[in-house]
Amino acid sequence: MPLFIRNPEVDALIDKVMVATGSRDKTDTVRKALLLQLEAVSPRESLASRVAKVQQNAVLTGLRPDSRKDKDLMDEQWGD
Repeated sequence: MPLFIRNPEVDALIDKVMVATGSRDKTDTVRKALLLQLEAVSPRESLASRVAKVQQNAVLTGLRPDSRKDKDLMDEQWGD
């Protein structure tokens, strides 16, 4: 089903986005804008969940936390 843009303000916004992105096609510009909007409003995996996956992958590859504290290293790096 075709989409007709009858609002001059919306048409002008599409033109501005086309210039800003270097696009030459209004249909593709609208498609990309809609995809970006969908991505922005989609639920995202929590940071804690993402970190847990990274930690699990580290364990599976054999990396283990050590008992060293990083404070001395950080102080040394900062010249404290």
